[in-house]
Amino acid sequence: MYLLGYDIGSSSVKASLVDVNTGKNIASAFYPKNEAPIIAVKKGWAEQDPKNWFEYLKMSTKAVMTQSGVDSKEIKAIGISYQMHGLVCVDKDKKVLRPAIIWCDSRAVPYGQNAFQTIGEDVCLNHLLNSPGNFTASKLAWVKENEPEIYDKIYKVMLPGDYIAMMLSGEICTTVSGLSEGMFWDFKENKIADIIMKYYGFDSSFIPEIKPTFSEQGRVNAWAAQELGLCEGTPITYRAGDQPNNALSLNVFNPGEIASTAGTSGVVYGVNGTINYDNKSRVNNFAHVNHSIDQTRLGVLLCINGTGILNSWIKHNIAPEGISYNDMNLLAAKSSIGSNGISILPFGNGAERMLENSEIGCSINGVNFNVHTKEDIIRAAQEGIVFSFKYGIEIMESLGINIKKIHAGYANMFLSPIFSSTLAGITGATIDLYDTDGSVGAAKGAGIGAGLYKDNNEAFATLKKLQTIEPDLNNKEAYEEAYLRWKSLLKKNLE
Repeated sequence: MYLLGYDIGSSSVKASLVDVNTGKNIASAFYPKNEAPIIAVKKGWAEQDPKNWFEYLKMSTKAVMTQSGVDSKEIKAIGISYQMHGLVCVDKDKKVLRPAIIWCDSRAVPYGQNAFQTIGEDVCLNHLLNSPGNFTASKLAWVKENEPEIYDKIYKVMLPGDYIAMMLSGEICTTVSGLSEGMFWDFKENKIADIIMKYYGFDSSFIPEIKPTFSEQGRVNAWAAQELGLCEGTPITYRAGDQPNNALSLNVFNPGEIASTAGTSGVVYGVNGTINYDNKSRVNNFAHVNHSIDQTRLGVLLCINGTGILNSWIKHNIAPEGISYNDMNLLAAKSSIGSNGISILPFGNGAERMLENSEIGCSINGVNFNVHTKEDIIRAAQEGIVFSFKYGIEIMESLGINIKKIHAGYANMFLSPIFSSTLAGITGATIDLYDTDGSVGAAKGAGIGAGLYKDNNEAFATLKKLQTIEPDLNNKEAYEEAYLRWKSLLKKNLE
């Protein structure tokens, strides 16, 4: 028996085929091989054609089936992970009305801000646990005001994962987790958020039928089976946004458990067992994959725009030409904890929600031309990224999340021993690094939804841990001294 998982990203679509019994990923493929195009008609806009996502999914599916030689009848369930916060609009014939407005499109910011102020900050935070912000509901408000001829044709609004499930099955449905990431869910009333629907003037019929995250959400129809080479009737039994799904992929389900990624941007995603929110809306709260009326499980999402992009900038502009990231890590190790007094703020990739949407840029402080070397600057960059994580984690801790262990994939910045050891040292948390990815997680999520695994622990019993980094207690004071110096610099830049 096998499980098929999809990860619908903004750069590519990946498919993975997982053996139910061994938990092993037996084949993976992604398309396109170069990054998928993003349409940017105006500054701050970012759109993609949903039909392209399905074409990429078709190609990756056929590649996986060819690689594995598996009979499609042996695939028992399908799971979907997808880029969060996107808006897909379809008419009554299930035809896409316009390109999808994706997660990194910023045109809806003023719509969300006006809603936050008009509805009332306390009301929004108490019911939505967030500002309406630049999320899916605010994107729909932009369409309503600026493209009324399209808005009038809307039958349903969907997230990217809902669209893919519709293409596979012909059925339109969504989840509470998905609605919460779009700002369509009222946590206080446990229903669709009337405060948002009424404020923006949306018709409640736009919202698809709601189904549990782990449940049958449709079956592959005859058309999709023919297009993809799958078996008609294969159930779709799981879907989730990419960050909740990343947490699932790392077996992060319960309060106090943390999942993290550190690519171009960085994410810390913690599970909270109580309804809570940040008064300054510096972190986001969404329903986690196992949230229910009877069991509160919120995903508290901290996103830092300036993360691996700083390390990349250092590589291309300061480090010796042609150097690899591994060799950069070796150079950084030649410097000491605290980078001999250099502090770098990594916030050069736009406004930071964690800093209340301040855009302070990147700054390098404390350089002495007679003392410091490129090794110090390379290490200071990695430490600065870690310290931004620590700063955000302090916000999460103020919400009642006790962080003792961080789960992460062995990739990107977590490949750096300096980065990982510094993060463990300054947070006091143990870091476990695993061999997994979003499409594999989606496949195992499908196994849970189909009842092939009794729970998450059985599904992820074979999750391969590659490394554990324990906090270096001997250097605790050195880490704290460097962090406090960095934090003082941040404070000055925010004044």
